[in-house]
Amino acid sequence: MRRTLSITSGVAALALLVTLFTPVGAAQALDYPSWQDLQNAKSNTAAAAAQVTKIQELLVSLQSQVDETQAEAEARGAALEEAQQKFDDAARRASELQAQADASKSTADAATRQAGQLAAQLYRTGGTDLSVNLFLEGGDNGGGQADELLSKLGNMSKLVERSTDIYDVAQAANNSAQALGDQAKIAQAERETLRIAAEAALQAAQDAADAAAAALAESQAKSLELDQQLAFMRDAEATTSAAYEAGVIERARIAAEAARVAAAARAAEAARAAAAAAASGGSSSAGSSAGSASSSGWGRPANGRITGSYGPRTPYCGNGVCSGSYHYGTDLGTGCSAPLYAAAAGRVTWAGSLGTYGNFVKIDHGGGVSTGYAHIRNGGVFVNVGQSVSAGQNIASSGSTGASTACHLHFEVWVNGNRINAVPFMADRGASLG
Repeated sequence: MRRTLSITSGVAALALLVTLFTPVGAAQALDYPSWQDLQNAKSNTAAAAAQVTKIQELLVSLQSQVDETQAEAEARGAALEEAQQKFDDAARRASELQAQADASKSTADAATRQAGQLAAQLYRTGGTDLSVNLFLEGGDNGGGQADELLSKLGNMSKLVERSTDIYDVAQAANNSAQALGDQAKIAQAERETLRIAAEAALQAAQDAADAAAAALAESQAKSLELDQQLAFMRDAEATTSAAYEAGVIERARIAAEAARVAAAARAAEAARAAAAAAASGGSSSAGSSAGSASSSGWGRPANGRITGSYGPRTPYCGNGVCSGSYHYGTDLGTGCSAPLYAAAAGRVTWAGSLGTYGNFVKIDHGGGVSTGYAHIRNGGVFVNVGQSVSAGQNIASSGSTGASTACHLHFEVWVNGNRINAVPFMADRGASLG
């Protein structure tokens, strides 16, 4: 707000009103000096020096806000990654326990049926007092049949013994199935709890990332103005506000031109990378080409052979961070700076740094399906959160950020919040990864 102040009151009014940015919160507005404040202070050397100091402090505070919001975003991102890892591990554990419980139940049912069949057979042979029936049967045939009688008695004794063993096996199988079923229910409840925690972590991470982006944008815009104000205050000669405004316009023009040139350079680099990948024979062994969609609307996210599969692995470290012991994605050996494409049409839900993923893009395709693209090079993210993308659109450029030791694409598929094996999922949609 602009106001006309005396030199004394103007200097007092320009005291820095800064409250440090709190986690996932909004920054308090800074009380910036107006041009009238500067012009009033210009006539007084001491006041001018105070204004210079205040402006310098404001510039430092702006950078501090940016640093703090960025650190908060990184911390929230790490928390999200940890929450997602716990959920995925719990989901796998619950599925494995349920499969074991189902298998044990089948074994128990088979053992129970076998025990029932033996019980029926024993019943048909004469009820519970089998030895008496056999003895009477043998007695009717005369003493000459003693050997045969003893043989029948021995066989019947073995049958009874076998029946007891089978019953014991059936009982143990039923107990095991019950225990595994109980464990599976507990694991499923744990999975649901962790799913809710992962969703909350995702929202917190997205809020923090949005706050960091907003703080950076505000800082860039305000720094331009403060730089001009600082130059004005340091100028030995009184400069008119018109000159200041002209300077702002010129700087804005230069910044816009620089942004245009940078965008053109990125586009040219992406085109060169695509041409280089094609020239080097970087297409997949399956014959499908990245950047184009099949009739299902899905396509390969990058060229290159599969270098890492979904499943257990030995953890490794790169760039100061370490991977987990289970690989939830499929790695494609793209080489450095190769173009990465949206596997299908959707909306970008993440575009920035995310823990061991390094620079990361995530796209929501609707219907509970999302895809992720990790280890993107610095400066290689070409989309923004909330942006709609089409299948085959160049969204990024491959790199080796995060837990990575060489340039590649780590590609993931989520279905209803669970990271699944991307290979069969993509193959079912006519976009084989390898």
